[in-house]
Amino acid sequence: MPLDFTAIDFETANSSNASACAVGLARVRDGRVVARAGWLIRPPAGHDRFFDLNVRIHGIRPEDVVGAKGWSEQLGDLAAFAGADVLVAHNAGFDMTVIRRACEATGDECPPYRYVCSLQVARKTYDIPSYRLPLVAAEAGFGEFPHHDAAADALACAHIMIDAARRAGVDDISELAYVHALKVSRIRTAERQTEPVFAAA
Repeated sequence: MPLDFTAIDFETANSSNASACAVGLARVRDGRVVARAGWLIRPPAGHDRFFDLNVRIHGIRPEDVVGAKGWSEQLGDLAAFAGADVLVAHNAGFDMTVIRRACEATGDECPPYRYVCSLQVARKTYDIPSYRLPLVAAEAGFGEFPHHDAAADALACAHIMIDAARRAGVDDISELAYVHALKVSRIRTAERQTEPVFAAA
């Protein structure tokens, strides 16, 4: 099977995983990035306060999302881009929990996406002092980029997985996980089945 997947990254307005305020996506087909997208999101009511710490990290302010689609409205756009792909994210537990928690906050059905964590893959692939996204991306040959810009982070994540697959000599996302003794996980809706994660890598 070809190396096909969609890399994804979320930024949040505050410490609530439901407070998605931006998403970035990068579609990979046969080991190449073939499409990119990113947009702002108006966080769900009750999760829409912007903390100064978060604003300092990603630069997104409350006024920036006033005209943006809310979570429920943009969920269809996200699904249309990702299709039935396995999702990949750096510290995927965070990003998958964003999807689950935001759906819980809005009453939307949570898509049961399968996913692989590029942070876990990186730890099996590279011998570097830190596995923060910019450092791993540099090791994968992806140059400087605006970290915490969701679209840029998703693209960096995609390049990490492409490079890791090349180094492992595999051309399938499930096989890449398998050779590193990792799982292709699935988003689950039951509280007890997903460990909450509150900070992005």
